[in-house]
Amino acid sequence: QVQLVESGGGVVQAGGSLRLSCAASGRTFRSSAMGWFRQPPGKEREFVAAISWSGVSTYYADSVKGRFTISRENAKNTVYLQMNSLRPEDTAVYLCAAGPGATSAAKEYAYWGQGTQVAVSS
Repeated sequence: QVQLVESGGGVVQAGGSLRLSCAASGRTFRSSAMGWFRQPPGKEREFVAAISWSGVSTYYADSVKGRFTISRENAKNTVYLQMNSLRPEDTAVYLCAAGPGATSAAKEYAYWGQGTQVAVSS
């Protein structure tokens, strides 16, 4: 079992940066792949980034590649999403998820946080 709590969301101007954190509890975090997803207002949930349990492999949606960076500190049971050069279209609720493998498929993740709101103004 893994419990996930996101933090770090807020309101930022276009071009700005935010760092999201996802704190995990539970013994299986260090063997779990982690993913970040987002749900824009009125739209479906979409994949943002994923990282393997070791942190060696990372994957990104084309829309965030080169702007966002996913990382993890297993000693702190925390995964991060550094978001730079933010755009209004990045506005969404951002959720972290834990699962057996790093993938863009939401259905492969067994555990989800409640989400943190990010709003980017133009």
